[in-house]
Amino acid sequence: MSYARDCRNVYGENDKSSRTSIRRNKRFPHRANRRHHRQALTACIGVPAPDVDEAVEVRIRGRRRASWRKWPDLPLGMVVTSRRAG
Repeated sequence: MSYARDCRNVYGENDKSSRTSIRRNKRFPHRANRRHHRQALTACIGVPAPDVDEAVEVRIRGRRRASWRKWPDLPLGMVVTSRRAG
């Protein structure tokens, strides 16, 4: 066991719930991005028009993509010393 390379989840919530919550939190932004693209592309249905196509592309590219990042785990050595300190 390496105190420098092994990490522990110290976020403060139940560590077992991370298995489901990390997956769920990754799903939400991807779903929001797909929904935004689908709504923007519905304007292109029908007869193709160059000005509509360009406007839709600008609308899709102009929005910042939704994202989520996991709170980083702490090295085991830091966790052990902080728990010993009280």
